[in-house]
Amino acid sequence: MKRIEMLILLARRGALGKKIKITLRELANELGISPQSVLRLLEEMEEEGLVDKEVVGRKTYVEISHEGLTFLENLCDAISEALYNGIIIGEVISGIGEGAYYVRQYAHLMKEYLGFEPYPGTLNIRVLFPKTVFDAFCGVRPVILPGFVKEGRTFGDVKAYRVQIEDVEGAIVIPSRTVHPPKIAEIVAPVCLREALGLRDGDRITVRVVKG
Repeated sequence: MKRIEMLILLARRGALGKKIKITLRELANELGISPQSVLRLLEEMEEEGLVDKEVVGRKTYVEISHEGLTFLENLCDAISEALYNGIIIGEVISGIGEGAYYVRQYAHLMKEYLGFEPYPGTLNIRVLFPKTVFDAFCGVRPVILPGFVKEGRTFGDVKAYRVQIEDVEGAIVIPSRTVHPPKIAEIVAPVCLREALGLRDGDRITVRVVKG
């Protein structure tokens, strides 16, 4: 664990592609261990090929090696795969009242491209996990609802990601022009999700992205 903390600390300090000057006491304070433990840890990491260390007089310079960078990248990939696996945890909130209007405009496209007649309204959730709604869609291709012109007004493309909330299938829709930040998700479904699932503002729900 301390090896990982040390690599992250060195990366933050800029030990990427160049050696940086470090002091054992500063690293010890940040890692919560003794300077002697820091020295021993660096020596072990150097033997393992994770860092390159050079001592010039009383000054110590350290750089994360290629092997160390590969280790961090593999760790990052493993964490991302474990966490960002299509699960969204959100809190139900009230919308601004425009959802019903836009769902009606795109209803024919949702029926054609998503396979269901949408309830005229959206369920809005504030995304608590992951950081943004887009993180949950990593590697997932959206269904594109093409834009159109109606009565002189232009409606842009909409990205739709199929999702499931309990036993109800729906989709998170993201207009090409949206007023919502990436922490807010709008969900359409063939039923009123609030009524079907007994949801109220403040309730937490888990949304699963349907892949493939």
